[in-house]
Amino acid sequence: MKDDIHFATIYHLSKQIKDGVISPVELTEHMLSRIESSDPKLNSFATVCAARALSEARQAEKEILSGEYRGPLHGVPISVKDLCYTKDLRTMGGLKVRKDFTPTFDATVVNKLNLSGAVLLGKNGLTEGALSGYHPEFEIPKNPWGVELWSGVSSSGSGVAVAAGLCFGSIGTDTGGSIRYPSMANGVVGLKPTYGAVSRHGVMELARTLDHVGPLARSVEDVAIIFDAIAGRDRHDPTSLARNLVPIKTQLSKEIRGMMLGIDSNYIGSGTDSGLLNAIDDVIKSFEALGVRLVEINLPTSKPEELRDLWLPIVAFEAVKAHEKTFPSKADDYGSYLRSVLELGLTMNEADYVSAQMRRNQYATQFETELKKVDAIICPAGGFVFKINENAQYGDEEEMASVIKNFQGQFTIPSDLTGSPGLVVPCGFSEDQRPYTFQLLGPKFSEAALCALGHQYEQRHDWNSIHPDF
Repeated sequence: MKDDIHFATIYHLSKQIKDGVISPVELTEHMLSRIESSDPKLNSFATVCAARALSEARQAEKEILSGEYRGPLHGVPISVKDLCYTKDLRTMGGLKVRKDFTPTFDATVVNKLNLSGAVLLGKNGLTEGALSGYHPEFEIPKNPWGVELWSGVSSSGSGVAVAAGLCFGSIGTDTGGSIRYPSMANGVVGLKPTYGAVSRHGVMELARTLDHVGPLARSVEDVAIIFDAIAGRDRHDPTSLARNLVPIKTQLSKEIRGMMLGIDSNYIGSGTDSGLLNAIDDVIKSFEALGVRLVEINLPTSKPEELRDLWLPIVAFEAVKAHEKTFPSKADDYGSYLRSVLELGLTMNEADYVSAQMRRNQYATQFETELKKVDAIICPAGGFVFKINENAQYGDEEEMASVIKNFQGQFTIPSDLTGSPGLVVPCGFSEDQRPYTFQLLGPKFSEAALCALGHQYEQRHDWNSIHPDF
């Protein structure tokens, strides 16, 4: 195997595995060795399950050699966010109160990955309960582009592991931007699907009407492969979609000439780093050269703090329900940031919640109206990765406030409120080698269109071939 095989894409790797050029067992051993040597610097894994991974790799190799090839994830080492239940393997969710919790079943998303033949390397670390701050007893995942840089919010471990070549793809969750922020910060591809496209059964809740489950990987084609494996109706999750979803992997090369790309210059430029703005302008020019039509739109204007005020009461109220077995009875075991949000939720009653949902629906209707005018809208993926210290990430109130102002929620929260998809794609680097990314937003069920646009942009640029030298 090549020394840099850990940076291969799933698409190219799967061909070699299918043809017997690469052994799933040797590949898994290589990845486990890399995790052992490199992850102590990065803290991307909360739990590594070496014995399980090797067992699954041996099974995959046996099946492939006997002609029982399951598809492009067969024998490919991946990871999942430590919110996803894994049978007989601890699932902590970044929570002290869950440090010893071991599920008796696999989450649906884990089960679907298993059915696809993927090899589970382990569970990625995250913020406490998938909100914005970490519990002081948990390690913070470090950005491989610079340990002083933010690694994103709750799916941070997944973003770090993918960027650093410690897995070939990972599963994250997104309630206010937690697939897209880590993708942006670590310079990888992330897909937040339509709400309900991927089952939430067996995934620890933060906010049940806002939680989305989706993939992170190093190419658009790879997130399409993972999405196709995990998407679909699940009888265990009443919020999962009843409709059949067309595989998006088969639609990546569809004709994009004539597709409409919505642009709201005021929205894109709101508080955005000038270098990132220039990079996104280059992306727009690339799409125009590919025959994509540029269409001016007018998105509802909301400052990040206004959107957060719209979003946070819903999260707080629903999170209290999700944590009712341990909060407030074990409040002292919670970190300061999550505890403060749960305390907010305790002050709310049903009327407050209904009012918050009504405000959400009013905003979502306005935003969706603009989404439906075009095939996709282009914008930043949550801003530009910034420098941060540990105290802020552990929830120090004063320092946390200074950090939250860097969260450009106007680019992430809307599609969680609407339940519509968003795709993050790398598009360059700053002078000091911090990754740039852009985001494509679309109406519900537009994953295929977003991925076709992202894939065909990616085919003409090689940003995902550049990796951090940590």
